Amino acid sequence: MPPPKRVGPEHDALGAFGDFLARIGRGLSGQLGLVLIAGIVLLSAFTSYYQVEPEEVALVTRFGRYVYTAQPGPHFKWPLGIDGAIKVPVQRQLKEEFGFRTTRADVRSDYAEGDDASKESSMLTGDLNVANVEWIVQYKVKDPYEFVFRVRDVRGTLRDVTEAVMRKVVGDHSVTEVLTVGRERIQQQARDEMQALCNHYQMGVEILQLVLQDVNPPEAVRDSFNEVNQAIQERERAINQAWAAYNSVIPEAEGKAQQAVQSAEGYATERVNNARGEVQRFLSIESEYKKAPAVTRARLYLENIDRVLPKAKRRVIIDDSVKGVLPLFGLLGGKP
Repeated sequence: MPPPKRVGPEHDALGAFGDFLARIGRGLSGQLGLVLIAGIVLLSAFTSYYQVEPEEVALVTRFGRYVYTAQPGPHFKWPLGIDGAIKVPVQRQLKEEFGFRTTRADVRSDYAEGDDASKESSMLTGDLNVANVEWIVQYKVKDPYEFVFRVRDVRGTLRDVTEAVMRKVVGDHSVTEVLTVGRERIQQQARDEMQALCNHYQMGVEILQLVLQDVNPPEAVRDSFNEVNQAIQERERAINQAWAAYNSVIPEAEGKAQQAVQSAEGYATERVNNARGEVQRFLSIESEYKKAPAVTRARLYLENIDRVLPKAKRRVIIDDSVKGVLPLFGLLGGKP
């Protein structure tokens, strides 16, 4: 008959432990043996069963040495402290707070600041100013074996790494960048450097997010700092208003100047073209005049008469041979 199929380490442990109990039962006789076996069975059943939650995995150790990783669900192990199960929340998002502590998380959370938190948040910026920086680091376990066995105190090491990285990054930026425009860049740079250090130390964690919660100057100089910021904002507002006025006046003036230049250029082009047309017309008339002077003179005379006479209000036509026509100028009732 073939041996039973071996499914995994847990079944090996249960089979071997069953053989061990059978040997004890054969070596003992009577009521004492039954009581001893029953006690061992109950204690073994109590210490061999364990449950792994859906967001966890369990690192099973035998006499302190890692054996295998158990996935979520019910499991059995060697009892009586032979095997141990270290549960690691690999699907849970963990959080570390710096510069403050959450005392009660609710719809309206309560926070507290102590001496340790104040020491964490006080930092020197790149322009030799002091700022109180409060931030949160969110992370999760990506390698449970490294998380448990590579570093003795992962949480403490992570806090030290985070604080060192934040002091370095804040020290590379001015206090204005830390307070206002550089927050996003500081968060990203600090997260990347923290992840690099965690990988170097084999901590088995993944940095999900670093968020700057609150950045303020020290309490002793906060009022003065706010006045300086207010003055800077007013200066920026005045500069923006000046640029707005500039942008509303200068383009209009430039447009008018361009319009005047284009009008002048159009007028110059028109005069030049008219002059060239007149020249061409004169040359063509001269050419015709050379061919027939009398006809050309008569035509020019008639054309001018046709153009001038409609503009005259009073017209008198006389013959060169008529004499004594002066009295006729008053016949129409007008002045001569």
